[in-house]
Amino acid sequence: MDGIFNIDKAVGMTSHDVVARVRRLTRQRRVGHAGTLDPAASGVLPVCLGKATRVAEYLSASGKCYRAVVVFGVVTDTYDAEGEALRSAPVHLTREQIAKALPEFLGHQMQLPPLYSAIKLAGQPLYKLARAGIEAERQARPIDIYRLDIVDWQLPALTLEVECSKGTYIRSLAYDLGERLGCGAHLGGLVRLRSGPFTLDESLTLEELAQALEDGSWVNYLYAADEALLDRLAVIVGPAAEKRVLLGQELQFAGSSTLQALEEGPLLLDASLLRAYSTDGRFLGILCWQASTHTWRPQKVLNSTPVD
Repeated sequence: MDGIFNIDKAVGMTSHDVVARVRRLTRQRRVGHAGTLDPAASGVLPVCLGKATRVAEYLSASGKCYRAVVVFGVVTDTYDAEGEALRSAPVHLTREQIAKALPEFLGHQMQLPPLYSAIKLAGQPLYKLARAGIEAERQARPIDIYRLDIVDWQLPALTLEVECSKGTYIRSLAYDLGERLGCGAHLGGLVRLRSGPFTLDESLTLEELAQALEDGSWVNYLYAADEALLDRLAVIVGPAAEKRVLLGQELQFAGSSTLQALEEGPLLLDASLLRAYSTDGRFLGILCWQASTHTWRPQKVLNSTPVD
């Protein structure tokens, strides 16, 4: 069972809870998730099984889309509804005032993560330090927010759709927006609508997965490992090059004008990674561009059995 299940995580479960449940249901040892969701959040959580666990990092690095409820007037220590209230203020905001402030949060920026987060400092997660009463010095991290759309405004709750890069803390966005508008805010609810190519509309609850495993229809819901990389360019290699890929040896592609262009500027074309397939359609793995040698080095090999 090598592939990816698109799971709709329920509120109250950790991402590790979901992995443990999928591991028990499928009786598979190698199971991992791509992109942690807080227990209070729900929505898309890609779960990788078998060889597909090797592409989890690429799914984690892909863009995300969320529906967030920002509650103005109350600031909490965790920046969400699970925390203790630190301060409150009256809310007299209008939809127009909020809409005017949102563009300031678009684009590339540095974001300060919440005190209660899984980011580690000297080997310790920040949330453990915070619970021990230690206020660690947080480092701002680069993120990108591509889209902020108002879905609903019912004072004091604002519903937003947020399209963003990996590493974006929607709790921090809620806090920062509240500070910008002068009344404070926290994240009241969060649903992940998309993670990479996986959407909430096409996701399965754990109960639906259990039923699919029981009646045998699970094969209709298991995505191939390369689903995580379909936004990357691909190359089909012949038998000789296939063996080099499977042995982890670097390759040069000669005689192809397309690949020649990639060699001249893969970063410009966002092609520093390349999917590699055999002539009979097997996904072999991921090639990484080596600028110093003008070659492609196998970074992940998923199909280690060459065809004679």
